[in-house]
Amino acid sequence: MEVKLRSWRISDLEDLVMYANNWKIARNLTDQFPYPYTKKTGREFIAYATGEGPNHIFAIEVDGQAVGGIGIHPLGDIFRKNAELGYWLAEDFWGKGIITRAIGQVVEFTFKNLDIDRIFARPFGSNMPSQRVLEKNGFVLEARFEGTILKGDELQDELLYALRRKDWNPDE
Repeated sequence: MEVKLRSWRISDLEDLVMYANNWKIARNLTDQFPYPYTKKTGREFIAYATGEGPNHIFAIEVDGQAVGGIGIHPLGDIFRKNAELGYWLAEDFWGKGIITRAIGQVVEFTFKNLDIDRIFARPFGSNMPSQRVLEKNGFVLEARFEGTILKGDELQDELLYALRRKDWNPDE
């Protein structure tokens, strides 16, 4: 199974809506990733992801189909050497190593092409699979913030995982 990262296309709209419209995905993401996920939301997202300016938001393609998304978001000002990693994957493709490979590809892209020294991700404390895929890619837990995420009516912990350029080993 080939995992490829590429730009989003408007032709991905049907797959995007079909796969993203899933509470099991949305419950682990910020409220900017809504549930239900509608065609209108999908069109707006694709327009944003393909808009002007430097943009590093990719579709995760498996066997010619967009089955998830991953992005690296460089910060500015005094945090300009840092970038936040975000990702999601369709439930049908969980447990197959796809997101682990996609994260590895984005890490390589970031450290080879951007002036970034630290990539971080902020999974929910309850999202163990997300923590595992980060750890498989060399990310380490830097912090746990108790009860800082309010998703629905539930307070959850926010974890801060990071990988620093100096600790990255592209041959692993």
